[in-house]
Amino acid sequence: MATPATFQGELYASVVERFASDVAVLQDTCLGLVEEIERGALDAPSTRGILDDALRPMLGRGLDTVVLGCTHYPFVIPLIEEVAGKNIRVIDPAPAVARQVERRLVSKNAKSTRKTQGKIQLYTSGDAERLASILPKLGFENFPVEKTILRNGNML
Repeated sequence: MATPATFQGELYASVVERFASDVAVLQDTCLGLVEEIERGALDAPSTRGILDDALRPMLGRGLDTVVLGCTHYPFVIPLIEEVAGKNIRVIDPAPAVARQVERRLVSKNAKSTRKTQGKIQLYTSGDAERLASILPKLGFENFPVEKTILRNGNML
């Protein structure tokens, strides 16, 4: 399960080629799921409907593993497990993404070796108040959120 952009990317194609050449790969873009998660509707009937529409046909074709290809989707893992059943393996890539971020920070000597508490500040190119309001629903503290503008991939 991933967004259309993920399925169209070269990275996705190379991962499937390297690691899934001997299995049937079923895809669904879960149209509307990102928007439901962003509005904090983690277990709403509308969210369940999107997951039902995505998972039921794949379950009928023998689905045994769900790989989440969107950073939003881990927030609905409990609902995915409810819809798909506990015997379906769900792979959350977030821990691997975090390890890669750490490797990149280390390679650029940008990771602190000090064991101190840092400050967390969130930035969004979207609506800062809206993000701040859904943080508790997503399991986060009320971190400060600030609006930013992205231009050519750089924060202004």
